[in-house]
Amino acid sequence: MKSSSEIRSQFLSFFQERQHLIVESAPIIAKDDPTLMFNNSGMAQFKDNFLGIKPPKAPRIADTQKCLRASGKHNDLDDVGHDTYHHTMFEMLGNWSFGDYYKKEAIEWAWDLLHNVFGIPKDDIYVTIFGGDAGDNMPEDIEALEEWKKWVNEDHILRGNKKDNFWEMGDTGPCGPCSELHIDIRTPAEKAAQPGQELVNNDHPQVVEVWNLVFMEFNRKADKSLESLPAKNVDTGMGFERLCMALQGKRSNYDTDVFKPYIDFLEKEYGCKYGRTEEESIAMRVVMDHIRSICFCIADGQVPSNGKAGYVVRRILRRASRYGFQFLGRTEPFLFRLVDVLAAIYADVFPEVMAQKAFIKKVVEEEEKSFLRTLERGTRMFDDYVRDHAGSSEIDGKFAFNLYDRFGFPIDLTKVMAKEKGLTVDEAGYEALLQQQKDSGRTASEVKTGDWVEVQPMNGMPVFTGYESTSGAAAITRYRTLETAKGNVYQIILDQTPFYAESGGQVGDTGVLRSANEIIQVLDTKKENDLIIHFVDQLPENAAAEWDAEVDAERRRLIRANHSATHLLHAALRRVLGTHVEQKGSLVNDQILRFDFSHFQKMSDAEIAEVERIVNSKIAEGIALGERRNVAIAEARTLGAMMLFGEKYGDAVRVITFDPKYSVELCGGVHVQNTAEIRLFKLVSEGSISTGVRRIEAVTSDGAIAYLEQKLATLDSLMGLLRNTQDPAKTLENLIESNRKLEKDLQKLQAAAVGDLKEGLLQKARLVGGINLINEVVEVPSDKELKTLAFDLRKGLTNAVIVLGALFDGKPMLNVVITEDLEQAGKVHAGNLVREIAKEIQGGGGGQSFFASAGGKDASGLGRAVAKAAELLGK
Repeated sequence: MKSSSEIRSQFLSFFQERQHLIVESAPIIAKDDPTLMFNNSGMAQFKDNFLGIKPPKAPRIADTQKCLRASGKHNDLDDVGHDTYHHTMFEMLGNWSFGDYYKKEAIEWAWDLLHNVFGIPKDDIYVTIFGGDAGDNMPEDIEALEEWKKWVNEDHILRGNKKDNFWEMGDTGPCGPCSELHIDIRTPAEKAAQPGQELVNNDHPQVVEVWNLVFMEFNRKADKSLESLPAKNVDTGMGFERLCMALQGKRSNYDTDVFKPYIDFLEKEYGCKYGRTEEESIAMRVVMDHIRSICFCIADGQVPSNGKAGYVVRRILRRASRYGFQFLGRTEPFLFRLVDVLAAIYADVFPEVMAQKAFIKKVVEEEEKSFLRTLERGTRMFDDYVRDHAGSSEIDGKFAFNLYDRFGFPIDLTKVMAKEKGLTVDEAGYEALLQQQKDSGRTASEVKTGDWVEVQPMNGMPVFTGYESTSGAAAITRYRTLETAKGNVYQIILDQTPFYAESGGQVGDTGVLRSANEIIQVLDTKKENDLIIHFVDQLPENAAAEWDAEVDAERRRLIRANHSATHLLHAALRRVLGTHVEQKGSLVNDQILRFDFSHFQKMSDAEIAEVERIVNSKIAEGIALGERRNVAIAEARTLGAMMLFGEKYGDAVRVITFDPKYSVELCGGVHVQNTAEIRLFKLVSEGSISTGVRRIEAVTSDGAIAYLEQKLATLDSLMGLLRNTQDPAKTLENLIESNRKLEKDLQKLQAAAVGDLKEGLLQKARLVGGINLINEVVEVPSDKELKTLAFDLRKGLTNAVIVLGALFDGKPMLNVVITEDLEQAGKVHAGNLVREIAKEIQGGGGGQSFFASAGGKDASGLGRAVAKAAELLGK
């Protein structure tokens, strides 16, 4: 039986023998592609090659690509674990032709590899072809049909519709008809009972698609029409895990050696048993799949967070943790221990996990701890809800949604908890709110992609001239309008441009485009894959005119200073904190520099001061910029250049050096010619932004000088107020201590006053409806004292309700407290009572059965609210 490593190697060798260049996987996190958060297919990194915008490295390429399908159009997250052949993260083996070979070779080689090399029986392979589509006016793919007939019996060739056999990555972009190869790994008896043809594309776990051959020849435009690409291309993708299942004689992806090490670990360390129960097996599959997604995303630079891709990673991690908690009995962090297993499995093919293993483990462990605390809080909220709604047989859909939205409780966990207490859940209400959230998010982010209007042919990618100059002649090659929820966006592409496109943390340039008759403002510059896109305030009246492109040079000067200072800062942090420090994100603009880095504890004042000292000493040294372009990646490594995990570097890179013994980094951004141009560096803040990642914000040059001037002005003002120019710190310390003593004295006086108030209120207790009632508007310093007073009154009473009202900064507040005996009798519910009386102050509130509070808008109704309590109790 071939191991998974042997299968992967055999695939790559097969295509290498057929003159394919073997390339590395792109990072799992999509870079510079506004249509994707994650690379969800092997072709994503080759989009510009298919469009004819950028020449490929070779006419034939093959690789294994890390893919993630847990968001957007291709989202398998909810299926994972419940079946045996879907994954969030998976490997996609692929081979590509860029205008070289086409259907004949692609089909012949696919058949040769699966049948002759891998030995899959002919009768176990089914293929599909595109059956045509009237809407797109496309006929059946006769060419693919005739090629398949050379190798496959016609009863094993099936015609598929547009959904199954016309591949499109998104609403627009490269696309084309495809042929899928499906394998039937059922037992002979199962095959005899039902023909495999009937099970193709019908979600059967043993009749699965293993390879898709896409014949990429069209570009889907925004108006849904199709235009031919510059060349006919081949884009194939084969599910590595499914291929291993077939070749290793297994009936599930999870039975292969790709996943066996995880099963062995979970069974040995935690007493789990795969196959013992369906619930336990589902949970183990979820954990095994999700740890791969989590680790590869963190290794490629995306830590769990509350935004965009980071939120997806956090959601995947919490789903795995929740399954472990709910079905595997894991009440302590455990996922992080699987990182060692994964790192060993992929040490040869994806070494980035092994290289960052300690960091990944720490991030995962801290995220698990945080989520388990969240589960506890959510569980307490659930218990409080059930207690406060005693008598109700159903959990409100809004409450169930809030548990999901705030605490990560999926509806099935809420249903399990409800069932344990003999309750049901308003699933319809939950689903309505969930759909409302999805629709809201979709509307906010929806972009209707516009088509490019071609002004003149593009001869390759736009040339960036901004390293040498901030202005120059340019020609507009194409432009377009994008319709967004916030209005139209206008974009222009130039044949050459001095405008730097946002990348590597550096913001895009702004400036103007000038012709003899027009001035167009450039509002921003970004990359779309490798295209430089200028965002402008209007489209040109005469796009074919001669244009001058002018960058805002003063803004660029400040950006350069901040970017170069970021390099100096990175090197200083590694010297002071240790070489574990790695860049995890950055923002460089004309105002500030922001630097995110791996570190697990707060920097001390001494460490911050030392980092500042080192950076400013390097500025004072006046170190000349060392810039080398088109350096071979292997040579850059020998130079010791810092390379960031998760970045996709080409064969030739740009190396930026400020003293070969201090800072050598790969970087495409703009920099000062000499560190003296930075003038000054001042660190403004340091703090945590997510587990294991901290953030520094700093200012340089004009910004640093302005920052210090403002601080000095504040100090001068303070010294003037203190009337002490000798030792203002000591004077301020004495004032603070004096104020602290006065506050304590005031608190004593207030406590005494509240004590007197308490005694007076106890005397006012009266029977209403057989219950002792105190209902008064009182004067106390804060809502805290109001609550304390109410509970102090509770201690001295039985069979009692205390209703207190007060004004704080003109806003009315109500507190309702029920004594323990009355609460246990179930006669009065504080939450229900406060909701009724709060109507008099145009407010609302709630709480538990023994205590509740409410605020409102109408202070004039406070007396009526307190009095209303007597009316309600007297009924």
